Amino acid sequence: MRYAHTNIIAKDSAKLIAFYKEVLGCRSIGETRDLRGDWLDRMTGVKNAHIVGEHLCLPGYDEKHPTLEIFSYDEVLSDGNRGINRCGFAHLAFEVDDVAYTLKKVLANGGGQIGDLVNAEYTDGRKAQFVYATDIEGNIIELQSWS
Repeated sequence: MRYAHTNIIAKDSAKLIAFYKEVLGCRSIGETRDLRGDWLDRMTGVKNAHIVGEHLCLPGYDEKHPTLEIFSYDEVLSDGNRGINRCGFAHLAFEVDDVAYTLKKVLANGGGQIGDLVNAEYTDGRKAQFVYATDIEGNIIELQSWS
């Protein structure tokens, strides 16, 4: 058994894919999707489902996965509450060389910031810097750096 991918349903998959490639170093590996058919309707429970998008290789990994799967349906339901403390999946975390620099890239490319950029020291002596940010569709991203 192995972990395969995480999926984000986007309002505009092309724009969100570009954001993750430009800002967070994800890259194309030739796994684009334009899916429809009876099997997809049955699997999703969505009548006349049509999905487009792409699997992106996450930074730090080769083409053997895991991937970030960004899809759009023709009809997307709105989520409403995306707080860091809501039940369910909360955020994607990326370990970066420079948290402040990466946060600037997030903001310059249309993303947002939640809370403050903080420094933390753990009881075992490790130090880290963290900030929560959002992509261009409001999905929460944790940026972290360890020393």
